[in-house]
Amino acid sequence: MSAQAIPQESAADARPQAFGPDVLSAAIRTVPEDFVVEEVLGFEPTGQGEHLFLSIEKRGANTVWVAQQLARWAGVAEHAVGYAGLKDRHALTRQAFTVHLPGREPPALETLQLEGVRVLDCNRHARKLPRGALRGNRFRLTLREVRGEAEAIARRLADIAARGVPNRYGEQRFGRDGGNLGAARELFAGRRFPREKRSILISSARSVLFNRILGERIRQNAWDRALPGEVFMLDGSHSVFGPQALDETLAARMAASDIHPTGALWGAGEPRSGEAVRAIEEGVAAADPALAQGLAAAGLKQERRALRLPVRALEWSMDGEVLNLGFELAAGSYATAVLDVLGETRDASRGG
Repeated sequence: MSAQAIPQESAADARPQAFGPDVLSAAIRTVPEDFVVEEVLGFEPTGQGEHLFLSIEKRGANTVWVAQQLARWAGVAEHAVGYAGLKDRHALTRQAFTVHLPGREPPALETLQLEGVRVLDCNRHARKLPRGALRGNRFRLTLREVRGEAEAIARRLADIAARGVPNRYGEQRFGRDGGNLGAARELFAGRRFPREKRSILISSARSVLFNRILGERIRQNAWDRALPGEVFMLDGSHSVFGPQALDETLAARMAASDIHPTGALWGAGEPRSGEAVRAIEEGVAAADPALAQGLAAAGLKQERRALRLPVRALEWSMDGEVLNLGFELAAGSYATAVLDVLGETRDASRGG
């Protein structure tokens, strides 16, 4: 079957619910200030070194564009600019950038005039800021036109604070209307794409298989509990151990969110998991051999991702049809994972 003959796929496929039926519907990103994201780096700039360390607030601008403009402003190549992660365009975000300026001073900050961009702080740092070099992100979200019972919403938020949420990859991972997945099938069937696009498509294919594995664990009520053959991940790291049977010590660590059950990020070889966990993962891969075999052929190796995402420092308030949320998530996770378990949200920035 050709890639064109395969029906359009949604980003997360079916959305099994970890906590039961939706408790609200709402609009998000009515204005950029409704979606505020601030990096939590977990370290401070060193105060000296060859790199200029800039803390920047941006509104309605994407991270790559800001990095390109910083390179032009400083008169350096684009690869001399570093940042820890990509941040949404349709948001108010605060993140760090480094600019490699060995042996010279930067241009005056007053000459950095970019619409929607403001420098909050400037310092020196010893090294380039690499991708992924952050502890997490702090979110402040405003949901408008909220429909739902206030008591049910409060109960759901209490459940989220206590248990965390399924660690889904967000819709943005899959392109508009999930279109990256169809393109990934074309890539695996032999179509050529530019290197940067190829990387995006491979990531989309891997992410949707993980979401399907997670979905099956949700259906079995096992996204935040261990199954036979479980591989565990240490909270706040990518370190894994197992398969290992759940004993009293591990159960206590699970309850404290010190460790989490994991799912396969598909690639060449066999998944590390065993027994029931491995059966789920291999079943998902076997159901979509084009994606699974394509990922293996692309040179990716088997890796793991936590199934559970702790939602820390969660706070909320509701005023009529407006719900304000604040929380912190680990790096590499999505605020939409929290919104998913609340209900249906319409993204006003995308007209949907």
